[in-house]
Amino acid sequence: MLGSAYYRWQHKYAPYLFTAPFLLTFAVFALYPMAKSLVLAFYITSGPKSQVFVGLDNFAFMLRDPNFYVAVKNTAVFALFSVFLQLPLSLGLAVLLNAKFLKLRNAFRFGFFSPYLLGQVFVAVLFSVIFAPRLGLLNRALAAVALMPSNTDWLGDPDRVMPALVLTALWMYVGFNMIYFLAALQAVDKDLYDAAAVDGAGPFQRFVHVTLPSIKPVAVFVVVLSTIGSFQLFELPYLMLRNGPGPEQAGLTVVMYLYQKGFEAGDLGYASVVGWSLALGVLGISLLQMRLAGTWKRET
Repeated sequence: MLGSAYYRWQHKYAPYLFTAPFLLTFAVFALYPMAKSLVLAFYITSGPKSQVFVGLDNFAFMLRDPNFYVAVKNTAVFALFSVFLQLPLSLGLAVLLNAKFLKLRNAFRFGFFSPYLLGQVFVAVLFSVIFAPRLGLLNRALAAVALMPSNTDWLGDPDRVMPALVLTALWMYVGFNMIYFLAALQAVDKDLYDAAAVDGAGPFQRFVHVTLPSIKPVAVFVVVLSTIGSFQLFELPYLMLRNGPGPEQAGLTVVMYLYQKGFEAGDLGYASVVGWSLALGVLGISLLQMRLAGTWKRET
């Protein structure tokens, strides 16, 4: 009787005991900070202890803050390049590295993926040297083919800061997204290709009518993931531009602006408003992308 009762108790409560460490950690390091930041959004702060309740004034100030709009514009431009330039390159690499005729495919796959393993801090330091005027590798290469003078200051020219950031992100993330597309390509049913070939479809037609529809769920996931990651951009421009937004704030991103207001200026209240605006904006954009991709369409 006692053994039966113990078994019923174990069967009922054991799942909660096993999930308790995760739930506790999530509550302490995720739910509580989110709730605290939502409360702080209604205060003006000067450090963590000095707080004055201002209601919706922080939200009103954000709507007329020109620096906030500069940060949003820069981040949106970077995100657009991530989606419309980075992802097609990732898909093209995945198609190439999935080809049976290519030798040393695994070595090439690791080579393209390995930049992601370095981390944004190391990559930022590395490309700060590559983009350096006169002695930078990129300037020396472009000057050698007479495309650009060797003293071009990529990170000191506001018109070239964003292209420099985009090029750096391409080098770092193209291989990372390639892995998702490569896994999706390898999961496509080979019988579909055979059936399309029997019907007279050429390589391009097979790619459009077989490959793309088959990898659509993964493609939508990669688009959403890349968009979220792009709007979280911080370490890369912050370190490449010497701990700042760069000339004329050309490298100012939303997260960098949040960091400036929250940790450099000490106004955690306004930083919370910026953070929640970013979170809601990314959520809205992600839902819109999934909606346009037909993720929620009912099957008939």
